[in-house]
Amino acid sequence: MYFGDHPVDKHWGIHLEGQARRSTYVSSWQQFLLRPGINYTFNPHVMVTAGYAFAYTYPYGDYPSTRRAFPEHRYWEQLLLRNKLGQVGFQHRLRLEQRMIHTNVTSPVPMQQWQWRQRFRYMLRGDIPLPNKRLYLGIYDEFFINFGANRGLRYLDQNRAYGALGVKLSPFEKFEVGYMHQYVPQRNGLIVEHNHTLQFALFSNRPFRSPRKE
Repeated sequence: MYFGDHPVDKHWGIHLEGQARRSTYVSSWQQFLLRPGINYTFNPHVMVTAGYAFAYTYPYGDYPSTRRAFPEHRYWEQLLLRNKLGQVGFQHRLRLEQRMIHTNVTSPVPMQQWQWRQRFRYMLRGDIPLPNKRLYLGIYDEFFINFGANRGLRYLDQNRAYGALGVKLSPFEKFEVGYMHQYVPQRNGLIVEHNHTLQFALFSNRPFRSPRKE
């Protein structure tokens, strides 16, 4: 995964994100995701973002929720709050997603349609520095709530619990290797998934423009 928040000036910046998710010990695709956006930073503690995401999801797991791969278009809005308690840095991320999901219908003639869904996400993350100043522990939990039309039988879409070891590569980049447990109650109300995921993530906040010299 790549997460980039690249400042352009004091307030404005560009969010760039890409994720390649594999399943069955990386032998097959699970999902491919691109998520660009525009950031506006009010101060070091508050940033808002709006953007677009494209996802392509494949059947995976013992009980796939679909028999074939499908695309999805998302519009998303986000509020990111940062604070510190002692040496531990915290992030609160609140995100709304408007999702256009491609579905397949057979009744009685095969046809295709797009279904509108909405989702709220909240993530609480803590970064704990280690004695080696380049290393840290990253921990977060994030839950997803469905609402509105086409919500399905469950409000809870999924929950993600994550822990990682991170290393600061430079003043602008850091790299993490972590484990995520994903709890997914499927929309049919009958099946619950427990997915165990090894994650590799590169983060960058390198500016796209050099600061002006006075």
